[in-house]
Amino acid sequence: MNINRLGLGCMGMNLTRNPDQSIKTIHAAIDKGITLLNTGNFYNSGESELLLGQALKNIPREKFFISVKFGVLFSPDRKLYGLDVNPFHIKAQLTYSLHRLGLDYVDLYQPARIDTAIPVEDVIGELAELKKAGYIRNIGLTEIDAETLRRANKIHPIHTVELQYSLIERSIEENIIPAAKELGVNILAFGALGHGLLNDRILTGGKSPTASPMGGAMLNAENLPKNLELVKALKSIADKKGVLLSQLVTAWVLTKWPDIICLIGTTSPEHLQQNIDSLNINLTSEDINEIENIADSYKIYGKEMRNLIFTNGIPSFK
Repeated sequence: MNINRLGLGCMGMNLTRNPDQSIKTIHAAIDKGITLLNTGNFYNSGESELLLGQALKNIPREKFFISVKFGVLFSPDRKLYGLDVNPFHIKAQLTYSLHRLGLDYVDLYQPARIDTAIPVEDVIGELAELKKAGYIRNIGLTEIDAETLRRANKIHPIHTVELQYSLIERSIEENIIPAAKELGVNILAFGALGHGLLNDRILTGGKSPTASPMGGAMLNAENLPKNLELVKALKSIADKKGVLLSQLVTAWVLTKWPDIICLIGTTSPEHLQQNIDSLNINLTSEDINEIENIADSYKIYGKEMRNLIFTNGIPSFK
């Protein structure tokens, strides 16, 4: 079992909703050998970073690898309204993150998205200066296309590209994965559970989760009942294998691409262990084909709202 195939996503962690459990989850992850901790300066308005700072106070620095995304803007009502990856502001954003984390440097720093009005070369150039100064160790990118990755990599070697990838979102297979492999860039996959859709709990929950700008409309009251048909079909395969649906779809990612690192987002030590157990699930090529054939045979309602882009800081959906 290669525990380094997994990273812990800390989006759901904050100081107001059961922080002790989140800290226990972080400690459990590190104790079990998970080193990659993924956060963002906008996660819960900075509280994710603050909680990580508390959790890591007495942990030797070599025990963890901190990945930080920056730039997404939320209003007081917690609605996404923009993106700031202006090179002039990046230094300040990093300063605030370092303060909240209680660290002298972060291991991986990356814009949460790219603004189509700002050349990626300008963003990477500023990040390269921060790396030269010792405040970041590696430069990453998030949710980009192959052309943008190639342009960025010419300015400075890109360490990791963080991409949305799941059974219901496989578009990266065509161009960006081959480009990353060609350039020697690591791939960090997030959203393996389809932002909550490909999860056992959704079949037993009393309420339909509400949609968010980042997650799309797949889980709202209109679309969820239709999307549950796919969930039930995949659950039948998981049941036959004696595993959870969440474990099955995570194992699919890990088996499909042996070099990809998969982010697991949880604040629960129990769910953390369930995800770790996904590493022990053996899927044959026949299993992979069966799973993909089922996924391809269902239309996912609301998925189109997840293709978020920014121009001059303003979000829109393509």
